[in-house]
Amino acid sequence: MVKIGDIELGNFPLLLAPMEDVSDPPFRALCKENGADVVYTEFISSEGLIRDAAKSVIKLDIYEKERPVGIQIFGANLDSMLQAVDIVEKSNPDIIDINYGCPVKKVVSKGAGAGILKDICLMESLTKAIVERTSLPVTVKTRLGWDNDSIKIVEVAERLQDIGCKAIAIHGRTRAQMYKGDANWSYIEKVKNNPRMHIPVFANGDINTPERAMHIRDNLGLDGAMIGRASIGNPWFFNEVKHYFKTGLHKQPASIKERAAVAKRHLEMSVAWKGERLGVYETRRHYSNYFKGIENFKPFRQKLVTTEYLGEIYEILDSISEKFEEYSF
Repeated sequence: MVKIGDIELGNFPLLLAPMEDVSDPPFRALCKENGADVVYTEFISSEGLIRDAAKSVIKLDIYEKERPVGIQIFGANLDSMLQAVDIVEKSNPDIIDINYGCPVKKVVSKGAGAGILKDICLMESLTKAIVERTSLPVTVKTRLGWDNDSIKIVEVAERLQDIGCKAIAIHGRTRAQMYKGDANWSYIEKVKNNPRMHIPVFANGDINTPERAMHIRDNLGLDGAMIGRASIGNPWFFNEVKHYFKTGLHKQPASIKERAAVAKRHLEMSVAWKGERLGVYETRRHYSNYFKGIENFKPFRQKLVTTEYLGEIYEILDSISEKFEEYSF
């Protein structure tokens, strides 16, 4: 049984990775319904929270049906991070996660996200202070290191564990790689095989097939998989992995009818959360992913991402369901 603090997650849990502009409440709900064992919010700026910036504050919205849910924060200033923890606690998440992995320049240049990989002592002291600030379990998501010459993830994971971190998710790339090349899970395996490690170690990066998830479980012995890009446009991925674990067979991909229905639900939840104008606008980024790979789909996609009226979008989704009813992946 894998546990984060006192939260029981079953054997080899599948976690929805925190993804900017993707893992909002509607998307998290869909992934939860389709087999995700833990979901995380988009990463939230500690500086934005303490300034009460609307873009940051709205990311604190969580709902009972999502649990267990973690709120992820990032920053490099101790006082700001501690104030952010106090604010986050009021939203009553199950987990507080710290982002030490985001490779984006505007985050890294401030010493936050993967930027902190240049200063492991700061990473340790910052994490320790946050652990001492809250009664909630604190977890960390990070990368292998800043570059190939500075990979110290076995030591880093042990130090974070020793100051109270309850789990660690490791993306199998360095910051220098950004998202290029292949994720290297061998270092994550070394973390897990460290005889001093006793907290859960989750792999992240390129886990985009059920076979890869099984390899991480059975051959590398890791505690779970954190799924990111493979779930975009495919919230069914979590159940596809679980079906493969159980049967050794691939689950039938979602039909066009199912995809249209989920796209409609996604839109409905977005509108309920943010209102019609923003809900319609922000759901646009998901349509291409839901219907990726369908031939002759471009005219429908164009309509979906330009239409401003809710009723018209529902009609377009219904027409997609009818026109491509016989389409199979």
